[in-house]
Amino acid sequence: MVMPPLPPIGARGRRWVLAAAALCVATALLAAASAARAADPDALWKIVNGLCVPNQQQRGSPAPCALVDLHAAGGGYVVLKDRVGATQYLLMPTARITGIEDPLLLRPGAANYFADAWAQRGFTKRAAGRAAGRAAGRALPRDAVSLAVNSTYARSQNQLHIHIDCIRPEVRDALRRQQHAIGDHWAPLAEPLAGHRYWAMRIVADSLDDANPFTLLATQQPGARAAMGRQTLVVAGSEFADGRAGFILLNDRADLARHDRAGGEELQDHSCALAWE
Repeated sequence: MVMPPLPPIGARGRRWVLAAAALCVATALLAAASAARAADPDALWKIVNGLCVPNQQQRGSPAPCALVDLHAAGGGYVVLKDRVGATQYLLMPTARITGIEDPLLLRPGAANYFADAWAQRGFTKRAAGRAAGRAAGRALPRDAVSLAVNSTYARSQNQLHIHIDCIRPEVRDALRRQQHAIGDHWAPLAEPLAGHRYWAMRIVADSLDDANPFTLLATQQPGARAAMGRQTLVVAGSEFADGRAGFILLNDRADLARHDRAGGEELQDHSCALAWE
């Protein structure tokens, strides 16, 4: 069957077709640009060094970051809202530090970026409160908040970034069950977390000011210092049975043969279900 020819379109129709084509091209270009940013391993560094720090220095504004601290002890840092989730923030050095494997993290007098990240957890707690319509006085409990650094195998960016976000409810519950067995030195955790085996140790202190998790991993976990790039490190807030405040440190090592990329971020919940408890 031969279809009849389509009637000619008028000037208005031609303009509509051209506008639609232009919109498609623009959409494709924006998608390509977004994909390019996602594929750029230096995208976070460009945000830190090319936008947040210059804006703070020249205009007194941290944008697009939420905070720029150029005077922190040991080294400056920024806090940036991550595009994933309502409550996830990233803490990043203003210095060029690639990730957990960077020797600058273990040099004498190195900045304690985990301590800084814990001190800035208020960004996540406030975001969780807004998301859940929580009253201002009902903050997230200590053991709902976590900090995570992925291994080189489980990250896309080559600028150290500590994920600040809520912990997964089932991970929080497992740590509560195992709390009595977690001591002051690294030991295997009896329960798997997110399907992977982690090692754990505790820190009894209200803050991390006197305990640098990077150093505790490199110096106390056998073999870690020689293979820091394979490590993931997670810090979970904790309230111990005797009422003392502290932290549980968690470590996993990448094992690609077992499909374990050592991405401790897997223990976090970027939807922050605990905000609704």
